Amino acid sequence: MSYNLLKGKKGIIFGALDEKSIAWKVALRAKEEGAEFVLSNAPIAMRMGEINKLAETCNAEIIPADATSVEDLENLFTKAQEILGGKIDFILHSIGSSPNVRKGKSYGDLNYDWFLKTLDISALSFHKVMHVAEKQDAMSEWGSIVALSYIAAQRVFPDYTDMSQAKAVLESIARNYGYRLGKAKKVRVNTISQSPTKTTAGTGVGGFDAFYDYADKMSPLGNASADACADYCVTLFSDLTKMVTMQNLMHDGGFSTMGISEDIVDAMSK
Repeated sequence: MSYNLLKGKKGIIFGALDEKSIAWKVALRAKEEGAEFVLSNAPIAMRMGEINKLAETCNAEIIPADATSVEDLENLFTKAQEILGGKIDFILHSIGSSPNVRKGKSYGDLNYDWFLKTLDISALSFHKVMHVAEKQDAMSEWGSIVALSYIAAQRVFPDYTDMSQAKAVLESIARNYGYRLGKAKKVRVNTISQSPTKTTAGTGVGGFDAFYDYADKMSPLGNASADACADYCVTLFSDLTKMVTMQNLMHDGGFSTMGISEDIVDAMSK
């Protein structure tokens, strides 16, 4: 059901890879709610994914950009404003990758060059996006910027390794830039700490299936789906959440508040 929550709003959505991607779901919901936007992803990710199909469905243009490159981002924001005919009302940062996780490196045996790459792709890129937006004065007043995080920023999940640090940095950047952009343009910046989700990236983490089932049993509402996360993102892009900023918002079916659940007790007792 559409409520026209984003009618007249213009945005940039980073990170849609395929139909499993949260960014993909967000794009579909944003279009349904009346938004216009451009899609962006790194050239290598675009070759691996199906973003052209999404662009056609949403009648959206694609602007390739490596989010770790300030030069690429400058080009992206310039072109996005030309295509959309005005300033940007919302941004979704759905970008994360760890060479250490991808190559199965344990936390005690990290490749530090790869660690720096993890931080650059998964966290510093968020700072660079907002840096360029600020320098170009690209955001509308009362705009909204959202990045996707995970509870491993606060808790230990062994197979998540250096992505845990990346998410912690991401959330810190959201708070600090949220203050800056809030004072300057009333722009709000938040992160969403999403349940484990069966995306292409998520399922690449070791032991994902076991943890997905565990989180589902721990959460009184079960795991939040990618579609539900898209709904939440839309509310944060809308004018209904104008005074929500600098928050890490838990979207996890209650997982983050639980100690133990009856389902887990029953499973452990067998």
